[in-house]
Amino acid sequence: MNPQNDTSTTAGKIADLQDRLAKSRQPAGEDAVRAVHSAGRLTARERVEALLDDGSFVEIDALARHRSKAFDLEKERPLTDGVVTGHGTIDGRPVCIFSQDATLFEGKIGETTGAKIIKVLELALKSGTPVIGFYEGAGARLKEGIIALDMYSRILRLQTQASGVIPQIAVVAGECRGVQVHGIAMSDVVISIDGQGSLSMDANPGGVVEAQETGTAHIVVPDESAAQDTVADVLTYLPSNNRAIAPATEPVNTELANRRAEEGADAAALVHEINHLIPDSGSETYDVRDVLAAVLDEDSLLELSLGFAPNIITGFARLEGRVVGVIANQPTVKAGGIDIDSAEKVSYFIQLCDAFNVPLVSFVDAPGFLPEEADAPVIRRTAKLFHTTAAASVGKITVITRKATGAAYLALAAKRMGTDLVFAWPTAEVAVADADTFAAEIGADEASAQDPYEAAASGLVDAVLPPSETRQKLVEGLALLERKVEDGYPRKHSIVTF
Repeated sequence: MNPQNDTSTTAGKIADLQDRLAKSRQPAGEDAVRAVHSAGRLTARERVEALLDDGSFVEIDALARHRSKAFDLEKERPLTDGVVTGHGTIDGRPVCIFSQDATLFEGKIGETTGAKIIKVLELALKSGTPVIGFYEGAGARLKEGIIALDMYSRILRLQTQASGVIPQIAVVAGECRGVQVHGIAMSDVVISIDGQGSLSMDANPGGVVEAQETGTAHIVVPDESAAQDTVADVLTYLPSNNRAIAPATEPVNTELANRRAEEGADAAALVHEINHLIPDSGSETYDVRDVLAAVLDEDSLLELSLGFAPNIITGFARLEGRVVGVIANQPTVKAGGIDIDSAEKVSYFIQLCDAFNVPLVSFVDAPGFLPEEADAPVIRRTAKLFHTTAAASVGKITVITRKATGAAYLALAAKRMGTDLVFAWPTAEVAVADADTFAAEIGADEASAQDPYEAAASGLVDAVLPPSETRQKLVEGLALLERKVEDGYPRKHSIVTF
């Protein structure tokens, strides 16, 4: 007998282990791997290994198999049971990870699959590390019966317990159907691969949600490689858990300053350009991205929900290397006004930043809530926006670039709603209503109805400053608020209206 096949010896036992582990790397066989590659996709294991630092992946439960005997399932017991799980590092930072394998049972969740995912979630919570999930599965494994739903219930509860404690990042890497789409939607950041990832409530194919337009996916990427890069990028803006702070980088200058320096513009010309970003006419539009390019570190803005509610921009960025959450009304779309979708978009983003100690910087130019949506749905959504704004305890700084009118002022710029520092540009229009309404109702002069100096005189604006000083004032304010402490009233939890 070949000693390598004799499991009564140490050498034989080691050889047997190596053989089992080799099979676990391709549990569906080489033909299945070739089919995945021919479709231009990576296997579940390749996704994990491509994302993590070389050699850092430590697999958990590689030899796990299901134990169901219903419907002759005992005849098909592949290793891993349809999900690759473990932990590793990304740029040296520990993370936990799972990746559904659609070549086994169509990626459907059964008892063993669910138990593996649960184990990884529990490990992530105990160790205070982010968890990343690659999703590609066709719902519950019906042949295993009600136990599949039990696994889902445990996974969803764990995700709820992990919410706001550790970052949860979901990558929609293929067709996802059934209950698991709720787990994806409960994740903090959802990345979808264009033309490849899809979501459907139905356990059967079809009914795909347009993830970007509905806001279900926060970032849509063109391919597998971009998905890996985006996960790593997102993590650079988030701490490992809610007791840590986001990693800082070396300070860099703004995009506008660097661009003008290359063109040979002097400092005075740059100051003049920044100070005249806002048009003279209040009815003339401008792109708020030009404002962001003049204030934020170059190439630091990572937008979330780009295709959803484009009248407001939300995303992570940096100011002299420090991570901030950016909220900015976009005047080129619906005049930057607030509607149902934008209220929902901003509410989510405020909660995300608040949970992970990321200070908020808002650039406000909002004429109010859009009148065509002044009905029950928008009332509920904007009430939620007021709630999340007031509840957020992180540092909050607002820059009023032009309009901050009525309820939009309350939602995005009011000091008494918990904003720590409010700056206004000379172009700001701060008022209880738009100038025409104000003047028509009480006969006041139109200019005084929107004068930023009235708000400054009342202490509701901390400073009126030229736009060219904005970046420095924000940097100073963020340094001040870094150790902000805010104690609330004792309670179990607040109630958010939806």
